[in-house]
Amino acid sequence: MDRAILKSAAKQDIKGKIGILFAISLLMSLISGALAGIPVLGTIAGLIISGGFSLASANIYLGVSRGIKPEIGDMFGYMKHCLTGFCATFLIGLFTFLWSLLLFVPGIIKACAYSQTMYILADDPSIGAMEAISRSKEMMEGHKMEYFVMCLSFFGWAILGAFTLGILYIWLIPYMETTYANFHRSLQGEYIG
Repeated sequence: MDRAILKSAAKQDIKGKIGILFAISLLMSLISGALAGIPVLGTIAGLIISGGFSLASANIYLGVSRGIKPEIGDMFGYMKHCLTGFCATFLIGLFTFLWSLLLFVPGIIKACAYSQTMYILADDPSIGAMEAISRSKEMMEGHKMEYFVMCLSFFGWAILGAFTLGILYIWLIPYMETTYANFHRSLQGEYIG
């Protein structure tokens, strides 16, 4: 996989879609934030709903990388699978934390190994969180360093975004997420470029 090709394709993929992607992200954040502001039950509901939003986001960016223009309604497309999304997010966080207790590096390696979980679930939410995590580990065998270097390649952009008071992130986040979706597609053997 050529990182430059994946990133270049992502730049093309997001053209004309930044506004709708920003609106979707903003609405997801506002809904999650509003629920988190409600003591106890709202916080629990917000965490579970965020699982559905995570799956929807993975699906939206896979669609963008395939040339599909997203719509606001797409953010609710995985609400019936929000518990699966929440379980996957929770387990990834837990496993990564436990590996990080050994040393920082094993935690990073495992985070890379689990990185494809949400895309796998977005394509087939019926398989369950543990199955998706297992498939992600298999899929990333021999590709973790490539993924890590690709993530690092956005580090300078992220710092620059902070100096723009976050305005650059309106473009940067879709660019990054579409690149990651392109990476996933290339792991599956889909042509990118």
